[in-house]
Amino acid sequence: MTPRVLVLHAGGTIGMVDTPDGSAPVPGALAPHVARIVDFAAGELPEVEFVELDPLIDSSNATPESWLEIARTLFARREAHDGFVVLHGTDTMAYTASALSFLLPDFGKPVVVTGSQIPVARIRSDGRQNLIGALQVAACGGVHEVGLLFGEVLLRGNRSTKVDASGLDAFDSPRHPPLAELGIGIEVNRALVREPAGVPRLIEGPLGNVAAVRLFPGFSASILANVCQPPLQGLVIEAYGAGNGPSRDEAFLAAIAEATAAGIVVVVVTQCLRGSVQPGAYATGSAMLAAGAVPGYDMTTEAALTKLAVLLGQGLDAAEVAALMQVDLAGELSARG
Repeated sequence: MTPRVLVLHAGGTIGMVDTPDGSAPVPGALAPHVARIVDFAAGELPEVEFVELDPLIDSSNATPESWLEIARTLFARREAHDGFVVLHGTDTMAYTASALSFLLPDFGKPVVVTGSQIPVARIRSDGRQNLIGALQVAACGGVHEVGLLFGEVLLRGNRSTKVDASGLDAFDSPRHPPLAELGIGIEVNRALVREPAGVPRLIEGPLGNVAAVRLFPGFSASILANVCQPPLQGLVIEAYGAGNGPSRDEAFLAAIAEATAAGIVVVVVTQCLRGSVQPGAYATGSAMLAAGAVPGYDMTTEAALTKLAVLLGQGLDAAEVAALMQVDLAGELSARG
């Protein structure tokens, strides 16, 4: 039986057309291109059902409600399809791919998020290759988790990050190997693929109120204190190196302590593309943890932020969320970094 794949068009460059205000996603513009690609494949691609979000979004306009809407759509159609492709803009694609991995625990079927840097209607578009690869991965059934496909690699969704604003190999997962490589064939690294451990579920929301800040020399404690005001529930701090921060700045550490005492979960990740937060490696890192923050180990900012939002939305208390932020739930972090 020919596999059946749902293609959910959320928006983004892949389906954009020229408008008086510049390139923008337009309802109905992408569907004919997808149909032509599938028809031209003469049976080499799966049967496709094409659905669009209403309204379509440029990914710069994506919100947590966008993640929830995509997750609801996929879960509602889970039984009718063998795999799923989500077409999405690149600017926030890694956030959406990360969020879906937490909103759809044990989904048990391939979910491949992809898009393009050049609209599919243009002759040099990378969208055709990315769409074809995503359809083939979604149909093969060998990767039962959320992946992000771009160029010649399939990355774990919650390990991916955008690394190039204009290149066609725009995404990477520097802290985790690809789940699959697309060459003459599709080589799946089956030792890395996660299999479902329970019954498929949908976490419908609402999501917690979260934010992220990036440390820099001279970072003011007042900035942190101002961010940590109601209704904030969780904060991701992008720290230096192995999770380090200004250990001599008493006001900065006091702001962290006040935030955690107020029930805000503070998670420390690294600004570096590679490596991990290493608790206890440096005094400058230990100071933030002593003030109440918890290590995010090798999670990306995108994964830490979306995971925090999902956990906080489930009504768990701050201590439970802080503990779960240090546990691998969907392949987002390595055991203790």
